[in-house]
Amino acid sequence: MQPGDVAPDFTLTADDGSTVSLHDFRGRKVVLYFYPKANTPGCTRQACAVRDVYPQIEEHGAVVIGISPDPPARLVKFREKHNLPFILLSDPDHAVAEAYGAWGEKKSFGKTYHGIIRSHFAIDEEERLTEFKVKVKPETTAELALKLVAA
Repeated sequence: MQPGDVAPDFTLTADDGSTVSLHDFRGRKVVLYFYPKANTPGCTRQACAVRDVYPQIEEHGAVVIGISPDPPARLVKFREKHNLPFILLSDPDHAVAEAYGAWGEKKSFGKTYHGIIRSHFAIDEEERLTEFKVKVKPETTAELALKLVAA
């Protein structure tokens, strides 16, 4: 993928049980981020950093979508525990993560496995990628979100 490419479309289940597609937001900027697992330290820092700047994002009419392989019930608990005001989607078979290059080999404590690679993507009103970064620190997604809405 390159900036300017059309972002892969998707339809996933949200924490509230509704289905959400990327094309639902055509005409609006979208900050899309992938995180490994709800309620883990890094994922909580990432979500809370975005939550803290969300009013500024919302002022510009942009949308934030967080995606993980967690089931919707776990996402509900994550949202409620941390008062998250943005969309959380479940990608249990990691097909969307794979389409975005956010699924791959990881290493932890000497073990190699496949999983979500913490990543973020900026998508413009025409559903084109304007910026993306794979292997980010948890707080970086909030910085990207603010940069996107300022553009």
